Amino acid sequence: MSGLVDALAIFAVVVLVIVRQFRAQRISADRRWWILPAVLGFIALREPGVIDPHHQAEAIFLLGAELLMGLATGAGWAWTTRIWTAPDGSVWGKGTRASVVVWGVGIGLRVGLFGIGVLLGVHQDATAMVLVALAATLLVRSGILAWRSQSLHPASRQGAAYGDVVPQAPWKERV
Repeated sequence: MSGLVDALAIFAVVVLVIVRQFRAQRISADRRWWILPAVLGFIALREPGVIDPHHQAEAIFLLGAELLMGLATGAGWAWTTRIWTAPDGSVWGKGTRASVVVWGVGIGLRVGLFGIGVLLGVHQDATAMVLVALAATLLVRSGILAWRSQSLHPASRQGAAYGDVVPQAPWKERV
């Protein structure tokens, strides 16, 4: 029963992440963007079933492939996210149709990797594998978006509106 609950929880989190990417969200470039992926990675790697003791080489290969797919999915997701600067200087982002393709390919490759593991007879904790990949995906996506957002400049003002601060000429000393 625990495996079913874990699978449903992971499925719900993945669906939530995918759905939320199509809403405009503020991108924060603070220094804490890596904490959530680090916590997910720690939780995943402390699970005892990450490496099958009877097929260690194959299990390590599958874990490495899962990590690489997570990194590639995160990079693809970050580079297909449209980002812009709001008039107040805040940076916003929203997923595009290309982001859906990136997620679809990533999920398809993960299913294929799981199938390879089954064919090889490797018994790994699927929950831990998905958490490792999700941690890698979120880490790379957050890092690239934080980096991309630093290169944006605040939107230029279109024109003065009521209540805007009117710039004053610098003070000059008169003789």
